[in-house]
Amino acid sequence: MTYECISVEKRGPSAWIFHNRPNARNAESQLLLDEMDQALIEAIGDEEVRVIVLAGKGDHFSAGHDLKEAQINRANLTVEQRYAYEEQRYYDYALRIWDCPKPTIASVQGACVAGAFIVANMCDMIVASDDAFFADPVCHSLASAAVEVLVHPWVMGLRAAHEFLLTGRRMPAEEALRLGMINRLVRRAELETATSELADKVAGAYPFATKLVKRSLKRTADIQGFRNALDAHFDTHQLSHVSDEYRKMREGGLAAGISRAKSTTGR
Repeated sequence: MTYECISVEKRGPSAWIFHNRPNARNAESQLLLDEMDQALIEAIGDEEVRVIVLAGKGDHFSAGHDLKEAQINRANLTVEQRYAYEEQRYYDYALRIWDCPKPTIASVQGACVAGAFIVANMCDMIVASDDAFFADPVCHSLASAAVEVLVHPWVMGLRAAHEFLLTGRRMPAEEALRLGMINRLVRRAELETATSELADKVAGAYPFATKLVKRSLKRTADIQGFRNALDAHFDTHQLSHVSDEYRKMREGGLAAGISRAKSTTGR
């Protein structure tokens, strides 16, 4: 297929799916998310593909949801319309990455913010460069209850997730490595090479055994309550969009909300 907002490269046994809007810091527009999900489905169905890598062209993995597009196209959605849109493109697409029967690796440089934090952390493994940082400042900027998929406590621990979300601060890749959120930290110039080396190593395992091990690992998380917790938070997130705080933020304008986050979080 020909894509507008992503690019796909077959590299031996690996399929690399890139955010490809570098001039927009790879912001995840509706089209980008639709294309990424379609490319993921195609890679899952390709018998030659053993590993799927999600990455970003340019300086950043992704700055997260395309808020400018949202302001133009989805500012006046009803509760039902917003729920349907976010359930499909944020929640269901994210869970497709999580449930992917083939190993997935996020290759992260620069910004990995909010919606992009979801995409990266739904992957099985993360390789990050030394200039990478993670952030989710929506409690400060958008007056909403974090992003749609609350994977945070599962990947960084409960106490770290409290501080991360309630301060909206940036988490450098070195700290993410210490917390166990990422697998490998490398210099920026070595990111693709290091990711490729990991992908090739994983691709060398027997594919059916790999699939079964992945199913057992994800079932372990589900037994601990992973999917139920995500389901519960998605509804909570929707509730936050009808709060007085959110209404006042909207009345003040999105730009003002983002400016507020920068002033309160130091970003």
